[in-house]
Amino acid sequence: MLEILIKSDSLDVTNKIGKLIGEEAFEGEVITLSGDLGAGKTTLTKEIGKTLGIKEDINSPTFNILKCYFHKNGLDLYHIDAYRLEDVPRENKNIGLEEVIEGEGLAVIEWPVYINEFLNFEESLNITITINKDTNVRLFKLETYNDKKFTNLFNKLHNEFDK
Repeated sequence: MLEILIKSDSLDVTNKIGKLIGEEAFEGEVITLSGDLGAGKTTLTKEIGKTLGIKEDINSPTFNILKCYFHKNGLDLYHIDAYRLEDVPRENKNIGLEEVIEGEGLAVIEWPVYINEFLNFEESLNITITINKDTNVRLFKLETYNDKKFTNLFNKLHNEFDK
């Protein structure tokens, strides 16, 4: 298992995390993002998308559930916000999310707990963001059981933040 804790006290640090993730993104990758409302899940996704070369404005798909950002010469980004699926039975969640998650692009999933039946947390990059409301400092916990696919990313993260 690979794991790192990163403290972010600024947008610059959060964006640096997103940039490093975007630089190491690969086809078929799944990233889960957990954290309270306002923790920085969409902010992180914006920087990942920017690093992938996506020019469109990336915003939270809370009401749409899924937003697709197609990239002509690179990796497509599928941004899922499962928050609205909290109390929805599994059979009613079958709206194509499984195909997107198992597809060829990069799937970034906010609120993964609400669609965990479609996810393999052993294979994905799992990020939990906690925020101290008094100081506005965020703690990013990145972890994965898939050492093989994420070793380069974790090496870069350790080189950048373990100083």
